[in-house]
Amino acid sequence: MAVAEFEITSSLSPSNIFKAFVIDFDTIAPKAEPETYKSIKTIEGDGGVGTIKSITYSDGVPFTSSKHKVDAIDSNNFSISYTIFEGDVLMGIIESGTHHLKFLPSADGGSVYKHSMVFKCKGDAKLTDENVSLMKEGLKKTFKAIETYVISHPEAC
Repeated sequence: MAVAEFEITSSLSPSNIFKAFVIDFDTIAPKAEPETYKSIKTIEGDGGVGTIKSITYSDGVPFTSSKHKVDAIDSNNFSISYTIFEGDVLMGIIESGTHHLKFLPSADGGSVYKHSMVFKCKGDAKLTDENVSLMKEGLKKTFKAIETYVISHPEAC
């Protein structure tokens, strides 16, 4: 098992960044970061607990697809947990990766995005520090791309 965490500050309020990064991710991510996200489709559910989504990645990343299931979502407290359970994004060594996201208010009126990940590896497989670092950097890049998109397109929130 491997665990990783990071946090990023944003000038956007927790409600705005939660809406963009969680509620409207399916439509905003391919526009904000087309070099990473080709399409995101809901396979089952309405966005709440139990919803299953399929992500098709663009040619700019070393993966083609992933599927994840929403484990918990709290729109009032701006948090979501989901588990990636399928796709080459798991690199053949990860059984599942559970992500916990929380958007907290900051003193300056913006927010702090906290993201923790727990990876359950197959058998004796282990994630390298480089693998974990690449995942964290990719997620940070996506966050910043969506933040920039929302600032440039305030009607998105």
